[in-house]
Amino acid sequence: QVQLVESGGGLVQPGGSLRLSCTASGNIGSIYAKGWYRQAPGRQRESVARITSDGTTDYAYSVRGRFTISGDNAANTVYLQMNSLKPEDTAVYYCSADLPTGRSWGQGTQVTVSS
Repeated sequence: QVQLVESGGGLVQPGGSLRLSCTASGNIGSIYAKGWYRQAPGRQRESVARITSDGTTDYAYSVRGRFTISGDNAANTVYLQMNSLKPEDTAVYYCSADLPTGRSWGQGTQVTVSS
């Protein structure tokens, strides 16, 4: 069992930046990948970025070049740096952790991009 707590969401103008954080606790030694997903109203949850335990990263096409996922293993924290934000990035962002027993989710943090 892993618990995930996100922070860093908020309201930002188009073109602005935000950094999301997600801190894990519990059985963290079993985590082999962490990621960020998002869900906009009326849409399915979609993968945004993923980082594996060896540091390999992967991004959704829509955020490549604008978002960066990184991890601080000592702090059990994964970050999502979001730059050049667009209104279509507005969504609830969820942190995820993949374990051999399945995937754990955070509670979500709202990101709103609007002028």
